Amino acid sequence: MPLMKHSLPPKPRPPEAEIDGVLLIDKQPDMTSHDVVAVARKRLGTKKIGHCGTLDPMATGLLILVVGRATKIQDLLMAEEKEYEGTLRLGSSTSTQDAEGEVLVTRPVPDFPNEKIEETFAHYRGDFHQLPPMVSAIKIDGVPLYKLARKGQEVERQPRLVTVFHHQLKRIAVPEVDFRVVCSKGFYVRTYCHDIGERLGCGGHLAALRRTRSGKFTVLGNITFDELKTLPREDILARVLSLRDVSRLRGA
Repeated sequence: MPLMKHSLPPKPRPPEAEIDGVLLIDKQPDMTSHDVVAVARKRLGTKKIGHCGTLDPMATGLLILVVGRATKIQDLLMAEEKEYEGTLRLGSSTSTQDAEGEVLVTRPVPDFPNEKIEETFAHYRGDFHQLPPMVSAIKIDGVPLYKLARKGQEVERQPRLVTVFHHQLKRIAVPEVDFRVVCSKGFYVRTYCHDIGERLGCGGHLAALRRTRSGKFTVLGNITFDELKTLPREDILARVLSLRDVSRLRGA
């Protein structure tokens, strides 16, 4: 009987060191938060990765990525207050409440005195209810609202309690108003702009948006999307905050 040949089993590859921590990205416009996650997953060579708080494609600024065991504190990080800088453009309401949507209504913009603009912004301060826009990731019966909106459907939404902790008007040059707002989780800045425009009687939408802070994390000095795509993996790993760093930064 011929002898059976036995091949040696392949040597097991040493597992790569686990990556656990937070990577702060300065997101650029014209890309989704999912696009950033997909590139980070490939560059870091890990599947366990997510983000804390979606930024719309037109928005820029701070996007927090959680990697490995840091995904367990994703909800905790998402619950912290956010800071944004944006531009309200008065005179037109859009289907998405921002500059990416179809213009639905155009109305003349009176020559508002600064005091009128300031008074209207001040109305949306503290705790109040906000109706989530149809173009949002909120799910109804398991289906995100934005998918229903794409089909031209509009469904009943429940107002949500939100908070504006602080706001600042940085430039008033009607029909544009540049502002800064510090707000709670679940706050829609584009709905904020839409509601302010309606209260003024001329309509309005969000023309530009940048997230500058989330909790203790700021946008200053973060890795850009271009750097995420081009830097050596070791350089990207060096920018990952460890769980201990995150805990220390948050004062936990």
